Amino acid sequence: MLFPALSFSSPLKPLITMWKSPSCGCCKDWEIYLQKNGFNVKAIPQGNDQIRKKLGMPIQYGSCHTALINGYVIEGHVPSREIKRLLIEKPIALGLAVPAMPIGSPGMDGPEYGEKKDPYDVLLIGMNGQPSIYQSYK
Repeated sequence: MLFPALSFSSPLKPLITMWKSPSCGCCKDWEIYLQKNGFNVKAIPQGNDQIRKKLGMPIQYGSCHTALINGYVIEGHVPSREIKRLLIEKPIALGLAVPAMPIGSPGMDGPEYGEKKDPYDVLLIGMNGQPSIYQSYK
């Protein structure tokens, strides 16, 4: 008896590994946001500060979680759109950062914040640690 070949209509989702505090709600919200936007997330509930330092992300761009995808460091509440763009464009860079925790950024946009939205920039961090604006959200 012959069986028809199986086909899968959805390609594999890219894996992003995220280091975060085990008790941080906005980190969990960013994780859920990434999953809803086409990523598989491996969350490690410890070591955010240590991994940021190990991966070379300057502390001034720090936030509450650090992630790694395809060799790029993703620091803070970076929108999925910019991560996908980074993976397509493949610039020579350390990665992307949204310093601090701006209200209205992914994971910082729940009902507890009301309609408030802070303007913020997604920074492309060069191999030398210098930033350039990758995308502005005003």
